[in-house]
Amino acid sequence: MSIPQSGGGQIERHEQLAEFMADGCKPKADWRIGTEHEKFGYCKDTLKPIPYDGERSVRAVLEGLRDVHGWSPVEEGGNLIGLEKDGANVSLEPGGQLELSGAPLETIHETCDEVNEHLREVKDVADKVGVGFIGLGAAPVWTHEQMPLMPKGRYKLMDAYMQKVGTMGRTMMRRTCTVQVNLDFASEADMVQKLRVAIALQPVATALFANSPFLDGKPNGHKSWRSRVWRDLDADRTGMVPFVFDEGFGFERWVEYALDVPMYFVYRDGEYIDALGQSFRDFLRGELPALPGEKPQMSDWADHLTTLFPEARIKKFIEMRGADGGPWRRLCALPAFWVGLMYDQTALDAAWDLAKGWDADTRQALRVSASEQGLQARVGDVQMRELAREVVAIADAGLRARARPGAGGMVPDETHFLNALKESLDSGQVPADELLGRYEGDWDGDLNRIYADYSY
Repeated sequence: MSIPQSGGGQIERHEQLAEFMADGCKPKADWRIGTEHEKFGYCKDTLKPIPYDGERSVRAVLEGLRDVHGWSPVEEGGNLIGLEKDGANVSLEPGGQLELSGAPLETIHETCDEVNEHLREVKDVADKVGVGFIGLGAAPVWTHEQMPLMPKGRYKLMDAYMQKVGTMGRTMMRRTCTVQVNLDFASEADMVQKLRVAIALQPVATALFANSPFLDGKPNGHKSWRSRVWRDLDADRTGMVPFVFDEGFGFERWVEYALDVPMYFVYRDGEYIDALGQSFRDFLRGELPALPGEKPQMSDWADHLTTLFPEARIKKFIEMRGADGGPWRRLCALPAFWVGLMYDQTALDAAWDLAKGWDADTRQALRVSASEQGLQARVGDVQMRELAREVVAIADAGLRARARPGAGGMVPDETHFLNALKESLDSGQVPADELLGRYEGDWDGDLNRIYADYSY
């Protein structure tokens, strides 16, 4: 989840709302890659989730990163709730999941180095306090009641609201993890093409990265339960946003969508003010019940955009949101997948050619089928495994065309970061399939075995 935004002054004109996103346009030479990933922490002796406070806790891990590895603290209400260093930040998801939001970097080599360093630091601190971390799309054993809610005002408000607008919101908050990548655009037209490809092909990412086949200690019938959760969370702010494919779509149409999404909060002087269900349109008129007579700042608009949760979304960049959290290799594979598709025009055109003939029903059916069946999904004449094979081949070609070397020039490009995905395509098995095989095989139905075998 995002941290509070700041700066920008008061909103004086409606046009400023679209201009905020358009200000993200930048030349190709300035495009960067920002990767985010979440992971579950647990006590090694009990295999239970770590609380916020105590000897073995989220706070202990944050304090260790601060004191031993030079991160600067971020506090809210006297609680340590995050860290900052070198353009990156470490933050807490609602159930105590630890998230790295990486710095904007030029290459996937740098992104993967950042992930490696972060996981080394976390392990160093966690080992000292008896804590482990594991990368999965959903908590396999823990119940809702076992997952503590972190002491952040935003989460307290969301937690109260979620059950009013869907059935899966609290499950999402406490018991899911994702890996995401944030990418740039050059212009409004470039944003439109990239967002359309991102939405249409998000089910391919869901299938390839599916890693949440368990919930409440048993198989849940899905390869990506995390994706299933997002389908019944809050219809106003989630989904495949079909209007993105309408003629004339652009920044202004996204503004209208965002204005129709009910608010969560307004952040003032370190406090989250309850604006649940209220309208940003009323806020623009100075008629928000939570702050009567007050008009919004640009930081309020930036905050509101972080409360939209479709499968891909626009802020000052595009955020890909369809993949489960997972093992180390896939933390590096996700940015490789999307950078290969998005940062070379020939690849982007080829990706759009694959998807441009689909209607909204087909895109939604692919999303559902990917969640349930992974690479075995099929919708009409579209077979997910073959579609994914084509998409990964396009990404591979895009990375070759980028030709960004690593390891001091010893590695000619970034294509090797796709190897985990190519192996899945060859075998037909994604992480969820491997986990189910272990559960039915050598684990003999004992899901506690997952922690020793799959932790970082």
